[in-house]
Amino acid sequence: MIQYDIVVVGGGPAGMAAAVAAYDAGVKSVAILDREPQLGGILMQCVHNGFGLHKFGTELTGPEYAAAYEKMVAQRDIKVYYETMVTAVSPDKVVTAQNRGGILKIQAKAVVLAMGCRERSRGALNICGSRPAGVYSAGTAQKLVNCFGYQVGKKVVILGSGDIGLIMARRMTYEGAKVEAVCEVMPYSGGLTRNIVQCLEDFGIPLYLSTTVVQIHGTKRVEGVTIAQVDENRRPIESTMRYIPCDTLLLSVGLIPENELTRSAGIPIDPVTNGALVDENCQTEIPGIFACGNVLQVHDLVDYVSEEAERAGIGAANYIAAGDANSIAISTKAGNGVRYVLPQTVHSTEKDVSLFLRVTKPFGRVKFTVSAGDRVLATVKRLKAAPGEMEKITLKADVLKDIGETICVSLEEL
Repeated sequence: MIQYDIVVVGGGPAGMAAAVAAYDAGVKSVAILDREPQLGGILMQCVHNGFGLHKFGTELTGPEYAAAYEKMVAQRDIKVYYETMVTAVSPDKVVTAQNRGGILKIQAKAVVLAMGCRERSRGALNICGSRPAGVYSAGTAQKLVNCFGYQVGKKVVILGSGDIGLIMARRMTYEGAKVEAVCEVMPYSGGLTRNIVQCLEDFGIPLYLSTTVVQIHGTKRVEGVTIAQVDENRRPIESTMRYIPCDTLLLSVGLIPENELTRSAGIPIDPVTNGALVDENCQTEIPGIFACGNVLQVHDLVDYVSEEAERAGIGAANYIAAGDANSIAISTKAGNGVRYVLPQTVHSTEKDVSLFLRVTKPFGRVKFTVSAGDRVLATVKRLKAAPGEMEKITLKADVLKDIGETICVSLEEL
């Protein structure tokens, strides 16, 4: 059996950042296992810029951001197993994987899970119609266009206004296609404001809110779609149905953390984030197994993925040095207007702790209140808050002393 101090599952931005941080924290026996032939993960198909502003202070494309971290991995001589698929992670930190050389079994002292996420498929949507060519998830279309040079369609409708869908609206326009509409079933967009402006408004692409695709037309190839407005229960309003001719439908209808390995290891999953329950060091409820990046919670910026992964890498290194030294456990919960709070547990009261959260719907000017019982730990005001943008509130170590109750984060609109 091969042995490493830390095994990182996944070689995307989270996996690379966790491995580099663990190495810099003093653990030199680190290995990355990745199913692709090169590091970088989803970044390799994201040729647009806008990455790295927080982390590197400059705008980079996805491949440039990945290359910066790949260089860090190479400089530290961190072992990378390419084209290696991890099939199991056990509670005692035995990682089972397979590649062209056969089956690998690796005993680790700590494991960092960084498998990323996948797109929700058409099968989850129950859209009427047959199965013609021309229906793609937005990420699949992005890879076909950016990595293989294919033109996936000429007249396009996009369902879902998440960031990938918005970016692909612009990308398809650059490729000469006509984007007829972007439809969003919710009454607000799920993407970043900057992407709505730069990818839709700048190109005159219409965004229809509270609208969905109810039928796909065509047999061999998509010939058009029927769209309709929806009521407050997201049921189509028949009188609003209309037909849009198109040859391509892109689906940008949500991302799902790749947590099959997490579940098989017996790690509890948060039903809201669909990621593991973790503490402030990204440690799951199985000591020595950590989770970070989009497998933990879907992020809006890759810079935040790297920051979270660094906490996981340092946490794994500290676990190896000190073992599981958790003596207290303070729970967190979401209050009014807040969808979820992460981490779900805080163990340390000796250092500042950052809470990450998303709101339930768009708000104007708001005030976030962090409390424990009747005690207010912090208040933060924002000019606006939206579900597509993650919020961060940092609690100072001195306010965490002697907390015996659950920490609750709630908001009120001002």
